[in-house]
Amino acid sequence: MSHFCGGHTSGRGEEMDTVSDGNLLARVLLTLATIGYGVITVKADFNRTHATNPLWTPHARFHVVWQITSYAGFGLIALALIWLPGPYRVERLYLAAAFAAVVYGAFFVALATMSVYGGRTYDENGYQPFRLNIAGPRLMDLNVTVFTVQLVVLLAGAALIGR
Repeated sequence: MSHFCGGHTSGRGEEMDTVSDGNLLARVLLTLATIGYGVITVKADFNRTHATNPLWTPHARFHVVWQITSYAGFGLIALALIWLPGPYRVERLYLAAAFAAVVYGAFFVALATMSVYGGRTYDENGYQPFRLNIAGPRLMDLNVTVFTVQLVVLLAGAALIGR
């Protein structure tokens, strides 16, 4: 079968597909990382806390809608790279991982440089920090917590990509 019609042939003449090529766990983890930025951000940000927040300027709302629709589009491309059969299976997984790395990396750059532009991880009328009792009570920012978990999922998925 052609590389473009469904997969790659192993040395034994068996067709390898996206489920049996040894990268299933990597695909699942990369899918979770992709859903994190391509679906969950739309749910989290296209509401009164962000995109329709009456306290935000119209231009800021425009940028957040642009951002989340871009993430959704890149997420769809990433899911196709992860799951559709065809050539360059491993390379496509690395490309999908790179998309997620850009999104999550940019979040942590924005986090690290908040003092430069006067940023904050939450608004009074948005998602508030939550209390977590690990070695005593701690306030945890929802965005930082979710994106940190997603980054770990991404790194695990990328580390599991094999040839």
